[in-house]
Amino acid sequence: MKPTRKAHFFVLFALVLAAGFAGVPAAHAQTYAITGGKVYPISGPPIEGATVVIEKGKITVVGKGVKIPAGAKVIDAKGLEVYPGMFNAITELGLNEIGAVDASVDTTELGEYNPQLVSATAVNPASAHIPVTRAEGITHAIAAMGAGGGRGGGGSVIPGQASLFNLAGWTMDEMQIRRSAAMTVNWPVLPGGGAAAGANARQEYDRRVAELAEWLDRARHYAQAKQANANFERDLKLEALVPVIKGEMPLFIMANQANQIREAVAFCDKQKVKMILATGTAAGEVKDLLKEKNVPVVLRPTLTLVRSEDDPYDLSLTLAGELSKAGVKIAFGSFGNEFARRLSQQAGNSVAFGLSHDEAMKALTIYPAQMFGVDKELGTIEVGKMANLIVTNGDPLELTTEVRYLFIRGVQTSTDNRHRQLYEEYRKRP
Repeated sequence: MKPTRKAHFFVLFALVLAAGFAGVPAAHAQTYAITGGKVYPISGPPIEGATVVIEKGKITVVGKGVKIPAGAKVIDAKGLEVYPGMFNAITELGLNEIGAVDASVDTTELGEYNPQLVSATAVNPASAHIPVTRAEGITHAIAAMGAGGGRGGGGSVIPGQASLFNLAGWTMDEMQIRRSAAMTVNWPVLPGGGAAAGANARQEYDRRVAELAEWLDRARHYAQAKQANANFERDLKLEALVPVIKGEMPLFIMANQANQIREAVAFCDKQKVKMILATGTAAGEVKDLLKEKNVPVVLRPTLTLVRSEDDPYDLSLTLAGELSKAGVKIAFGSFGNEFARRLSQQAGNSVAFGLSHDEAMKALTIYPAQMFGVDKELGTIEVGKMANLIVTNGDPLELTTEVRYLFIRGVQTSTDNRHRQLYEEYRKRP
């Protein structure tokens, strides 16, 4: 029988899906042995000529003189370097495909308070941004609704919960590491000046902060009623805030002004909730406060313009080193997707302007894992941890370094992606 046009369409659709998911880890568990490379565990000094054994998605052996398990697939890493996979601490991966096409953007929702919404629900595993990003050695990332990529959170104070997931897999259930990793909060903007308009703006700011405090208080009462098995009506919004008031989930606060940061820190201190700050250059103005209150910071991309004509031209570049020397724990995030794949370059620029190389590597690996409470699973090359690894031909912070092998959840994963496909296509153009 002659194939119908509909049949042709479905065949083509299947081929497109297959191409888009090239390199997705297989369901079966393969044993791997990465041999002969220089292993940088991050938790300790590098090990020359070491072997890393991966079994059932976990790292089972790290060291020299290792007996390779029978049937293992051997990866010869002689002359190469092995690192933990990098962690992009805030993105819109899977939430924002083409900014100019509304139907492909799912970063905001109606309403000011939506704590019950979870970013993982909206993440598209087939997003072209995901393989482009992982090809640069980023194996896992936070997707956060309302992060805005510098554009704001669409008017929401609590846009929803940020999700941590691996950058390979067919479904979010397969990819997710922490479905609810943090509660995102767009801290209200403080007004400037002393005019009447400023006074009105201050009243609006105070109203929003008071509302946020009220939500947390209501969540406490809700938790108490639930624990007492009282007869109460279930409220999904309050239920979502219970882990926050119990200290099980941090508030991931977006604030870009020094006065915002000060007030947000004071608020979290009073409410006795954990805080992660996502911010830009203003963090340098309050570094002593951040150190005192042990508030970790996720920094915006370093290759950005300064906020004021009076700011030093290199303020964004020197900030990471300044915070690190002050004792503030830092991580790097792309916020939007346009810089997601260049995360290591952002860190490398900071090294050129004062951040130590060791601290830069920790800011890309173990520090964000600690911030989001997954450091027992990710961030270093140690026995028992998830095998998210990269094998490179040099320093990951160097722009010219290539990722030769990529492992996500213990499975060798393709580095093929849309950018590379277009490069190959057009380089052959006559």
